[in-house]
Amino acid sequence: MDYVNLGGSSLQVSRLCLGGNSWGSQGLRNWAALDAEASTPFFARALEQGINFFDTADTYNVGGSEEAMGRGLLKMTSRDDLVICTKVGMPASNKPNASGLGRKHVMASIDASLRRLGTDYVDIYMLHRYDAATPAEEIMSTLADIVRAGKVRYIGASSMRATQFARLQLFAKANNLPSFVAMQSLYNLLYREEEREMIPFCEEEKVSLIPYSPLARGVLSGTRRRDGSGTTERANQDKFAAGYYSDASFAIVDRVTAVAQKRNLKPSAIAMAWLLSKSAVAAPVVGVTKIEQIDDAVAALHIRLDATEIAVLEELYRPRPVQ
Repeated sequence: MDYVNLGGSSLQVSRLCLGGNSWGSQGLRNWAALDAEASTPFFARALEQGINFFDTADTYNVGGSEEAMGRGLLKMTSRDDLVICTKVGMPASNKPNASGLGRKHVMASIDASLRRLGTDYVDIYMLHRYDAATPAEEIMSTLADIVRAGKVRYIGASSMRATQFARLQLFAKANNLPSFVAMQSLYNLLYREEEREMIPFCEEEKVSLIPYSPLARGVLSGTRRRDGSGTTERANQDKFAAGYYSDASFAIVDRVTAVAQKRNLKPSAIAMAWLLSKSAVAAPVVGVTKIEQIDDAVAALHIRLDATEIAVLEELYRPRPVQ
């Protein structure tokens, strides 16, 4: 396993991050029905492979993901050997002050996350989405307060417009407050809109990209068909993947498959290797529901695509609506 510094910080993370949206799902999705006990072998395999970076969120499976990590992962190794990322901002309920990035909600949410995780700090606390209703001053001063309190070591953000991210980052720097070291955005061969503004800004600010959905919800693994059906349970049930079902997307999938066949590799390995070849990317967030998917992701770390292969994979991409 290789390790890199996250953004401009000294925090070292594995080049793969294990995503937690499947943990503690308690049957919410048939293709990702991993309760706390069933999640344990996945944590063990990730640690065996040298992965030290684990991502979750307060709303993943109604807090079940954090609880699964607390009961499983955090009992397997020293807390100091783990880099734990969780998020805040999505609605926890329909009550007032139970969503967004206001001081009251953030302060309550970090304490609730720490209780579920069974730890006294998280390494990275991430804004799950931008909150236009809360001033930048309130957002960044609140994050600074929980960093000073020792509950959070570093801060990050996820899926927002580059202008919104810039407003927060530059406010923090202008006021000598903790600034962001990581951005978790949607980025893969089928969705590259972040290359326009977000990635250049992150590179300028020394913010690492930790992209989610590196395989486009499995579409880049070759398990989907143009008619929307698939060869796995998830392929047949995951309705969020429908946004990738177009002739333009499948033309790119065909390119991925062709490069994979020439190398005698899986299409998923080629798609992951392409993402890892990008200098802005520190660690893709990999969601898995089978143990061997961890091994496949690790294997992609050793694949080096040449310039011709990268050009073939990128050539057919056309602008998409922002997701």
